Amino acid sequence: MTNKPDYARYGRRRLMKGAGLAGLAGLAGCIGTGDPEGGSNGGDGSEGSDGSNGSSSSDEDSNSDGGDNMASEIDVWGWDVAARALTITAEEYESENDATVSVEEFGRSAMKDRLQTNLLSGSGAPAVSMLESVDGPSLIDTGSVASLTDEIEEAGIREDFVSGKWEALTVDGDIYALPWDTGPTAVYYRRSVYDEHDIDPDSIETWADFIEEGQKLPDDQYMLNLPEGDLSGVWRYQFRQLSGEPFLESGEVNIHNEKSLRVARNIKEVYDADIAANIEGWTSAWFSAYGDATIASLPSAAWMEGTLRAELPDTAGDWGVFKIPALESGGPRASNWGGSNLMIADQVSDEKKTRGWDYMEYSLAAEEMQLAMYDEYGLFPALETTYEDPVFDEELDFYDGQPARALFAEVAREAPGYRFTADTPEVSQAIETELQRMINGEQSPEEAVQAAAETVAENTDRDLA
Repeated sequence: MTNKPDYARYGRRRLMKGAGLAGLAGLAGCIGTGDPEGGSNGGDGSEGSDGSNGSSSSDEDSNSDGGDNMASEIDVWGWDVAARALTITAEEYESENDATVSVEEFGRSAMKDRLQTNLLSGSGAPAVSMLESVDGPSLIDTGSVASLTDEIEEAGIREDFVSGKWEALTVDGDIYALPWDTGPTAVYYRRSVYDEHDIDPDSIETWADFIEEGQKLPDDQYMLNLPEGDLSGVWRYQFRQLSGEPFLESGEVNIHNEKSLRVARNIKEVYDADIAANIEGWTSAWFSAYGDATIASLPSAAWMEGTLRAELPDTAGDWGVFKIPALESGGPRASNWGGSNLMIADQVSDEKKTRGWDYMEYSLAAEEMQLAMYDEYGLFPALETTYEDPVFDEELDFYDGQPARALFAEVAREAPGYRFTADTPEVSQAIETELQRMINGEQSPEEAVQAAAETVAENTDRDLA
């Protein structure tokens, strides 16, 4: 049912998006993706990622490609299936340019730790690397990320991307990364389990419906997984679903309001209903539980498809998706969970910056490349111009013929924005701590969100809303 893109046709670079590209194109002769809170199953980054490989302050930077003022080789860092997706664009890019793009796959946590260390030390960072939106403001504030404002404006591509992506990448009016994928949410479910126990996904509109249907499962099977250590991620996507914002525009902490309380109550109701497993995310036990259908449903984002396809290939064809339940009847059922971008380290040479931007634009601002990565690895494009492509209406074998991409595209357009700041980690930590105490019976939902708000206010020197 699924028609794979013809990667060979990507060898003919797309038409320039406006005359503003001429300056950049002249350099190259042409025109140049939940967040899961846990680590991924990718490599640990221990090989080939030391200073000798990633260092960009050495004489190696002067090795440029002819007279175009671009380095002949750049390193690119990513994790999990996202890194594998970049190998698609790297191969195509190399076939058209006298350049080498070396993509290295890490584990998620390993890459973040190594990247931050190398950025702050001023050496060892790659030219191009992944940047999760949630990490954008805090990493940009270090001054170690190169501004891309001029490049993006000259290329004339800003309006081509989902508008909600830019806020987390912008500090004091400058943009520091190019959007890659976004995370429109849905509930992945195992069709065989739902069918066996007479669970109708079309009948699930609210979380109350979800809980009721989940109680049809036997004691050794669970409707979903809500692990300790990931409560803040669950809270965030449901809070965002209600158009909640952790901070007001004037700066006050805003995580103890009615919307946040509604989410906290919902999380507690799910736990109290005994339909949730408690397995640490992204572990072998976690994958096994979804592989053998011990857990029947997975509320997540569009990017999860790529992980499921890569790690649980035997389950292909037994999945379906439906919109995340509303918190009340008639309420919104769209949110966003995670999403990544590509950035350039400020420490690298001008030649590597130029090559890095050319590769980034080729990979992320080209509909063909974004669609190729989405088709192969499930990374839902932040490039909104792709949504009109017929590929979004195709029936997909992985989903037993369901045209799931159309559902994700609808959610992507409906999902509210979200204000990430350098203090977002404080929100995540406080919410995680207090919701854990809540589900352990140590406090009520009202007490949990109030305690979290007071902690964030104290740690960030902000006032409460």
